[in-house]
Amino acid sequence: MNIVDFSLHEQAILLFAALILFTSFALLAQQRMLASIHVFAWQGALVAGATVLVAIVSKQNHLYFSAALTFGLKAVFLPWMLHRLVNQLGIQHHVETVVRPALVLLGAAALVVFSYYVALPIEKLSLLSTRNTIAVSMAVVLIGMLMMVARRQAVSQVLGFMSMENGLFFAAVVSTHGMPMVVELGIAFDVLVAAVLFGIFFLQIRDSIESLDVDRLNRLSETDQAEQTRE
Repeated sequence: MNIVDFSLHEQAILLFAALILFTSFALLAQQRMLASIHVFAWQGALVAGATVLVAIVSKQNHLYFSAALTFGLKAVFLPWMLHRLVNQLGIQHHVETVVRPALVLLGAAALVVFSYYVALPIEKLSLLSTRNTIAVSMAVVLIGMLMMVARRQAVSQVLGFMSMENGLFFAAVVSTHGMPMVVELGIAFDVLVAAVLFGIFFLQIRDSIESLDVDRLNRLSETDQAEQTRE
């Protein structure tokens, strides 16, 4: 089906899907801590906006509540919480060094191509007008996973985890036109609890090794093993 055959709202959903994918690349390429949090906030707002559009197309009224919950949690509360935590830790001006950033972005582009290849049979079988966004949501999940692997700072890894959750939620909305309300509330509560635990985790790491670079934990472990070997 050609894109011109879609309604205006359906075309808007495809546009929002492209913007969500763009924010995943921006999140992966961004090295400044506060800027990464702002990009994540924009991604949450775009997911909420796409949910509203899906609600209009599918006429599922409960999706309006899901959109409001998504916007309040992922575009307002979690970015505010991370912003406050970063200020509390004194790393608001920290610039993270990414090893071979061009290679990382090329890997993300390869994951997008892989996602479209994997989702091609699903798009052919699905009758939903939003089936073309399944590959995008899968790519967002994989890019978030890549961010968790490629980054060393704990805050960046948490942002990658939250971006993966955005991709999963977006996939559920566009592929099934919404999950049961109990499931959505359960996921929102799990994300909220995870954010609180991550905040405590950040403070514990900072107090223990005076840094949020998780690679230092590996070096400490190697040092302990070397000392035990000498003994």
